[in-house]
Amino acid sequence: MKLISTLSLALGMAGLAVAPSAHAQAYPVKPVRVIVPWPPAASNDIVGRTVSQRLSENLGQQFVVENRAGASSIIGTEMVAKSAPDGYTILVTSATHVGNTALHKKLPYDALKDFTGVTALARQVGILVLHPSVPARTVKEFIALARARPEQVIFASTGSGSFTHLQMALFNQMTKTKMLHVAYKGGGPAVIALVSGEVHAFITGIAAVIPHFNTKRLRVLGVSSAERTTQFPDIPTLAEAGVPGYEFTAWIGSFVPSATPRPIVEKLNAEIRKALEHPEVAKNLSSQTLDPMYMTLEQFAARLKTDSEKYERLVRISGAKVD
Repeated sequence: MKLISTLSLALGMAGLAVAPSAHAQAYPVKPVRVIVPWPPAASNDIVGRTVSQRLSENLGQQFVVENRAGASSIIGTEMVAKSAPDGYTILVTSATHVGNTALHKKLPYDALKDFTGVTALARQVGILVLHPSVPARTVKEFIALARARPEQVIFASTGSGSFTHLQMALFNQMTKTKMLHVAYKGGGPAVIALVSGEVHAFITGIAAVIPHFNTKRLRVLGVSSAERTTQFPDIPTLAEAGVPGYEFTAWIGSFVPSATPRPIVEKLNAEIRKALEHPEVAKNLSSQTLDPMYMTLEQFAARLKTDSEKYERLVRISGAKVD
């Protein structure tokens, strides 16, 4: 009798040992919620839906996107932080995820400790554009103008502490210029303000301004990446055009609650890699100037740490405060 009990216990322990791996192999066995804490049709939503559709086709379960926008992504992000750590609730959000930590003294979650980064999904490259009335046709001329007229050159952003704000904060720091910042409630209003001449300059995502620089309603000076973009190879980088060493790109990434079993996180990482490598996914993202951006778990964890430190420094330099 004692031998049977011991054998039963041993078999039970063996079953527990393989359970997580077996669970990961079966995952997903039901629909997966993909929370995008931003409005529909924005970059985060486009990436989330594009990748989710491919995951649904590859894995035979629906990855259903839900937009839970509000409070600069905090509302939707909190939902995921408090969800069951079982792989059935995924967060797709931008680098604002770490930026909010630097900007807000208190959040209802810890952006690094309460989440595991699965992988980056797409890279966002900024582009410096001017209203045509600004008497500067190159980055060097723009820097000279801003130095000669401190706080007279006005730049737009999509909000205090946002990616678009901090890109210009870094530009100001590196060029020793001082411009006047005006924050708008989103990319749409900021672009309208620039096209109308209400502001002079804006560093924003490329997709937001393509229609305007194609029609010469805005003047393009350079992109924020370390190398030229494949979509617009004739546009120089800010680094080569007059700000040596400048590089500031953001990302859209995927996250799960930190207690999610490692085998499930690893499976998600592998499946998302397959999705990003699919020709149609790569084509759809690239057409929106959103470069597919796969990372291993270790690479993404390292990027989150360095970006968190970078955003904290830039928020301090810019003096950004919650609007």
